[in-house]
Amino acid sequence: MSWKTGSYLASNLSGTPEMRFRGPQAQELLSRLSINNVYKWPIGKSKHLVMPDENGNIANHGLAVRDGEESFRQLASLPWAVYKARSLGLDVDISLHPIFIFQIAGPTSLEVLVNLLGDDVRDLEFLGVKDIEIPGVDAASIELSRIGMAGTLAYEVRGPIEYGPSVFDAIYLAGRPLGMQRLGWRTYVVNHTEAGFPQLGCTFLPSAFTDPDFLAMLGPTGPDMSTNKTGALPGSIDPRDFGARLRTPHQVNWGWMAKFDHEFIGREAIEAEAANPRRKTVTLRWNKEDVVDVLASQFDGGEEYKMFEFPTTPQSPAGGHADLVTKNGSPVGVSSLAVYSYYYRHMLSHSTLDLAEAVVGNEVTVHWGDHGNRIKPIRATVEPFPYLDLPSNKNVDTRGTESPAYQPRR
Repeated sequence: MSWKTGSYLASNLSGTPEMRFRGPQAQELLSRLSINNVYKWPIGKSKHLVMPDENGNIANHGLAVRDGEESFRQLASLPWAVYKARSLGLDVDISLHPIFIFQIAGPTSLEVLVNLLGDDVRDLEFLGVKDIEIPGVDAASIELSRIGMAGTLAYEVRGPIEYGPSVFDAIYLAGRPLGMQRLGWRTYVVNHTEAGFPQLGCTFLPSAFTDPDFLAMLGPTGPDMSTNKTGALPGSIDPRDFGARLRTPHQVNWGWMAKFDHEFIGREAIEAEAANPRRKTVTLRWNKEDVVDVLASQFDGGEEYKMFEFPTTPQSPAGGHADLVTKNGSPVGVSSLAVYSYYYRHMLSHSTLDLAEAVVGNEVTVHWGDHGNRIKPIRATVEPFPYLDLPSNKNVDTRGTESPAYQPRR
C-alpha cells in the first residue's frame, strides 16, 4: 500500500557499481549501443537507455544521467556497455564506482524529503537531478533524482556506498512520522507490474546472458545459465527455451524509444519489427476462482499445484519465469511472474501476447506451474497497461503543499 497511500524506502539496488563514461567519444559509445537518440539529452537529466543485441533482443537497459558534454553515468545496470566498449574501439574513459541507491516513492515521498532537506526539493522536475546535503552526514556527491518505476511520485537518493547506512537512517527517521515503510525484494516487483514497467531480471531476462564472453567477464559472480538442467528456469514453458524469457523493445512497449536516425547494434532487426510488430505486453488479471483452486490443492490428496508466494511468485529477482499463455488451446504468448496486488485485490501478471489477442477484455489461459509438473490452467483477462490508475509521477505538480490524492479502483 505504501506507494499508493504513503511512502516507502527501498535499498535493493544498492551496491551495483555506477558506470562512468567520459571522453570525446563517450556519447558515441552510448549511441552505438542504445535505441535512444542520446544527442537530444540535456545536461543534468536522466534517460532510460535500452540496449539490444544483434538480434534485437534487449541485452541491457537502465537509467543513465548526463553530467556534462562528455560525461555520462549508468546506474543499477549490467556492465554491457563496459563489455561492448572493448570491441567498438572508441576513445572512452570508463570507471566503476560502488554506490548506494535508495528509492523513495508514494504520495507522501515529497513530504519526507521536505522534512529532511527543506522546500527547495519541490522544484525538482521529473527526470531531473540535483546535488543535496543530508543533515548530519558529512559527504560530498550525494544527489537527488526524481525518477522511479512505482508509477506514482518517486525519487532516488544516490551517493558513495560508504555513506549509505547513515543516509538510509536519516531518510527513514524523516519518514517515520509519515508512516514510511521499508520495502524489500518480496514486494519490489508489485509496483513494476501495476505501473506497467517490465523489468530486466524480474519480468524477463537480458539477452546478455546468452553471450558466453560477457558471462566470462562477469566471472564467478555471474548467473548460472545452465538451462539444460531440468527445472533450472521456472514456469510451464520448457526451461530449455531460453528465448521465451527474452524480449525485444517492441514486445515490452518500448518501441517508441527507437530512433532510426543513428546506427546502433540490432538496428536492422528492430527496424524490421517496427514495420511488422507481432506482440506487445499487457496486464493480465487472473481469475479469482482458479487462483483459489491452486491454494485448495494444498489440502487435497495427490500432487498439488505450484504454490503462490505472496505477494510475488517466484520471489524477485526472478526474470527466468515463463508461463505459457493460450487461446482456445493455441499458444498466443508468455506470462511472467505472478503478483498479488493487495490494493486492487487481484492476481496480476505481465504477458507478452500476439497483437490480435492483446485487446482489453479478451480472455486467455495462463498455464501455471513448472514444466513437467502438474499445471493449472488459469483464466485471465486482458486489462489496461499500465494497470495502475493513479496520478503518474511525471504529471504530479510538486510545487504545491499537498500530497496527490489517490483513490483506489476496486
